Amino acid sequence: MDNKLLELLVCPVTKGPLEYDRERQELRSRSARLAYPVRDGIPVLLEVQGRPLTDEELER
Repeated sequence: MDNKLLELLVCPVTKGPLEYDRERQELRSRSARLAYPVRDGIPVLLEVQGRPLTDEELER
């Protein structure tokens, strides 16, 4: 994920910052408690595609 792109992207729910998880190929929004998939290098920033984050995942 390109750092410049990551700086421009925001969570579609909260408009807050996103963190890239390279291992899981996800963009995480701590404020929305959702992880959005990155498929073929393209972020899928749809609330319905977001995976709920567990408390354990949020602590990392």
